[in-house]
Amino acid sequence: MSTHTAREIPKQVSEWLTETGLVDGQTNPMWYLIVVPKVVLFGVIMVIPFIGAFYVSFHEWAPLAQTHPFVGLENYVQLLNDEVFWKSLQNTAFYAAMLLLFDVPIALGLALLLNMKLRGTRFYSAAIFLPVVTSWVVVSLIWTWIYSPTNGILNVTLASLGLPTYDWLGNRSLAMPAITAMSIWKHIGFNMVIFLAGLGGIPDHYYEAAIVDGASRWQRFRYITLPLLKPTAFFVVTVTMIFSFRVYTQVYVMTNGGPVNSTYTLMFYFWEQGFGQFNYGYASAMAVVLLVIVFTLSIFQQQTWGSDVEY
Repeated sequence: MSTHTAREIPKQVSEWLTETGLVDGQTNPMWYLIVVPKVVLFGVIMVIPFIGAFYVSFHEWAPLAQTHPFVGLENYVQLLNDEVFWKSLQNTAFYAAMLLLFDVPIALGLALLLNMKLRGTRFYSAAIFLPVVTSWVVVSLIWTWIYSPTNGILNVTLASLGLPTYDWLGNRSLAMPAITAMSIWKHIGFNMVIFLAGLGGIPDHYYEAAIVDGASRWQRFRYITLPLLKPTAFFVVTVTMIFSFRVYTQVYVMTNGGPVNSTYTLMFYFWEQGFGQFNYGYASAMAVVLLVIVFTLSIFQQQTWGSDVEY
């Protein structure tokens, strides 16, 4: 194909889209060539599977069964009476709350320190971000050894200091907080990098003018950094919340839901019902409920906080 012919192809496609009425004469048709494949991909990966899960949730669905009888709302009613489901929801809510209360503020604090551009900030930035790119399975195995009640480094350190030791993953009260602490350690670098990018986008002349006016460091943080960092913070909180409802791998590797279902989460229970017991109808109902919860929380956050955020 000649260079001249290759250059004519976008123009010909643009003219064809305009002639067929798919776009008007004022809109650049090339935008549709960019957007349409992504919309189609989103539909194939997200929309169609959700419609399928919603349909399956109203049936008693086993993978090898020849028939899939319609059961109406029976799967959803069963969820309401399922103690393990409510325990999973409670653990997931606790996990999400801890990440929002500790992960986000600590990440912001680290970003503020590293943004001061002191000596060694590149090394510390890389060190803090390293766990983010490390596999969840690898990190979970390492922390399982750290939490070991016999030779784990945490208990060895506590014993050397004369402090009591614990069976961190074998105690029903400590297992979920232990998993949450490990997750905060691994995920905090991601939020830190996002905050660093947001801080880098704040013009320096705002701070220079504030210093000239005699503003203290706290006043500069309160009246300049926080307001201008609000879009970044909104993004970080939203992504962290969505991420927290997907907790699965660390539970599977470190405790497998134990002890006595004390570390069950929604995603882990969904996997157990769907791929462990092949109860697709019940698992699909759980997936629909999880989607509704995340969607509702996202809308609530958008209405209460993100409505005045400008990008």
